[in-house]
Amino acid sequence: MKLLYLTFFSCLSLCVFAQKPAISSLKETIQARLKTVEGEFGVAFKDLQTQETLFINGHENFHAASTMKTPVMIEVFKQAKAKKFNLTDSILVKNEFKSIVDGSPFKLDISDDSADDMYRQIGKKMTIYDLTYQMIIVSSNLATNILIDLVDAKNANATMRQLGAQDIQVLRGVEDTKAFQKGLNNSVTAYDLMLIFEKIALKKAVNKKACDAMIRILLDQKFNEIIPAQLPTNVNVAHKTGSITGVQHDSGIVFLPDGRKYVLVLLSKKLTNPKEGVKALADISRLIYDSVK
Repeated sequence: MKLLYLTFFSCLSLCVFAQKPAISSLKETIQARLKTVEGEFGVAFKDLQTQETLFINGHENFHAASTMKTPVMIEVFKQAKAKKFNLTDSILVKNEFKSIVDGSPFKLDISDDSADDMYRQIGKKMTIYDLTYQMIIVSSNLATNILIDLVDAKNANATMRQLGAQDIQVLRGVEDTKAFQKGLNNSVTAYDLMLIFEKIALKKAVNKKACDAMIRILLDQKFNEIIPAQLPTNVNVAHKTGSITGVQHDSGIVFLPDGRKYVLVLLSKKLTNPKEGVKALADISRLIYDSVK
């Protein structure tokens, strides 16, 4: 019996110590894959059951591209909870906005927007919920700017600080050329995006009702080339992508069939071959999935 206990505890100790280098080994594999692509990358992963984390350039700043739309969505639901408006309220769809630099007007270019159907709604009214839905699932820039006018970027930024995300910068809407020329850009870190998606997953961003609604929207994401691309069809991903020249991002919550979930953020910049960058990031998503499945 004594020998049996010794054998059991020896095996337990070996298992515990075997788990410790697992994440470092995974990190090395991911870094090796990223070295095959010209660019710079940020990775943040958190297993919401074990609390295990993995970071690569977790606090490095990246141009937010459309990942800033998640903070805007959170702010919309927060203000709706505060009764500043109802999500079912309708507002006018317009294509005229003011630069944060000097208040001068600018319009969005339909050719730069992935949600060109939105432009058919100009002059009509849409509900705040429907605008939020379009902002996330097809990354509508027009819907984004309308919502930022509604909730104010400064409020979204302040909410990020309240959630613990100290480095996310939500400064403005999309295609504010004067602001861009002055370097006034929205920015994110992998770590901060991980924090806010964790808050959503744990139903601690706004409240449970709002988080459930936000997850339902994120699950309808139409751009699935990165985090979900190589995952089994029974794995659900509630996520938000972002892309501009040299930049490909994805960030969200991965729901496994057995009820477990994890948060994953994959950021990139200075990509000379965007397709190769997307493929590398999709490979990393699969590597992480394989390590936790």
